[in-house]
Amino acid sequence: MNPVENKQFERELGERLATSGFRFTSQRRQVYDVLLQKLDHPTTEDVFIRAKRKMPDISHATVYNCLDALVQCGLVRKVQLERGATRFCPNMEEHAHYYCDECGEVFDVSLPAERPSVPQPRGFKVDHYEIAVHGLCADCAGKKK
Repeated sequence: MNPVENKQFERELGERLATSGFRFTSQRRQVYDVLLQKLDHPTTEDVFIRAKRKMPDISHATVYNCLDALVQCGLVRKVQLERGATRFCPNMEEHAHYYCDECGEVFDVSLPAERPSVPQPRGFKVDHYEIAVHGLCADCAGKKK
């Protein structure tokens, strides 16, 4: 990212944080960068380890607080798969998560722009979807043959 793009990104991130009552900090920027750099639905611990590479003084508590702020202002969503650790996803489009029960990889699959055909109770107004599908990814399924 060139300096102009970087300033634009920081301004937009700062505005988004401010609308939810948060201020822009270098730690929040670093945590958000970690989530955007590798879209693999990391846990808090994963984010902490990755953020520490560029920001050695960052603490677990700061990472937790940054993730919480990013979730509250709608830049990141929490993904809870079974009883495992909470994961984080910066993809805010409507999508389903496909979870490989063998290797633990999580894949995003976009949902159609129009309402997905998911049964719902009469009169129920859908706000958003949280769909998690479990099975085996192509690599793991190929190994089981």
